[in-house]
Amino acid sequence: MRHGLFLLASLASLPAYGSYDGAATERDRPLVHAMQAVGVQYRYGGRSPETGFDCSGLIAHIFERAWGVVLPPRTDELRKVGKAVKRTDLKPGDLVFYNTRNRPYSHVGIYLGDGRFLHAPRAGARVRIESAETGYWRTRFNGARRLDPPTF
Repeated sequence: MRHGLFLLASLASLPAYGSYDGAATERDRPLVHAMQAVGVQYRYGGRSPETGFDCSGLIAHIFERAWGVVLPPRTDELRKVGKAVKRTDLKPGDLVFYNTRNRPYSHVGIYLGDGRFLHAPRAGARVRIESAETGYWRTRFNGARRLDPPTF
């Protein structure tokens, strides 16, 4: 139950709209799609809510739905998209990278703001929101990237 309340509080911090109707900025759209993925089962190589997500599949799905862009399928390739962002300059929607397998850039999530990020953590788990400020995540932080919405 606590997770459900946290999810509602997280959604409340996003722009007030159900489906995208132009009321929010293009930069907000990935956050809406990210929140819709909370609770989806982890699956290695997964790229959809129906089959499950791994970390890079989750990010690819979010940005394809939000902006119609196709991102690279692997975390080590995602670390090259967009522009680098310092940890102190993180904004909601930025990609955050971590060393979780004794290999830099082995995990990725999307920053939500207020020190929180959303990610597909591992086999047996579900897409969830966590604090990026815990000792575990702070010591494994590898960098962040900011993607700009496409211009049409």
